[in-house]
Amino acid sequence: MVFIYQLKDIQTIAKEAISHFNHKIVLFNAPMGAGKTTFIKAIANALNIEDLTSSPTFSIVNEYRTPNSGESLYHFDLYRLNDEEEAYDFGFEEYLYSNNWCLIEWPEKTPNLIPEEHTLIEIEIIDDLTRKLIITNM
Repeated sequence: MVFIYQLKDIQTIAKEAISHFNHKIVLFNAPMGAGKTTFIKAIANALNIEDLTSSPTFSIVNEYRTPNSGESLYHFDLYRLNDEEEAYDFGFEEYLYSNNWCLIEWPEKTPNLIPEEHTLIEIEIIDDLTRKLIITNM
């Protein structure tokens, strides 16, 4: 599934994108500044998460709760990981197999830990206000 969207339409696109996810483990592949965290915030909002979402760059993971189901959404920013051992140390695998939402920025830092079944989101920069979003279910 492919979407071309303006940043002003991100909420609408996030709601539509979720309907195409086959898995709760969602990987984000995009260059720095493409809007990975912004899109994750839009997904959280579409899931009715009211907490203020922010990038977990320094904490590596932020947890949010969905108000209706009480389900967790984990937002990972693995950019600062030096190796997969660090991911093991903070229990990354436990999050992945918790049956909760796991939205992961920079998943290439942990290639051997990512389950085979996941949804991949690729974001390409078209111009300052326009993005191309590609959804692939693995």
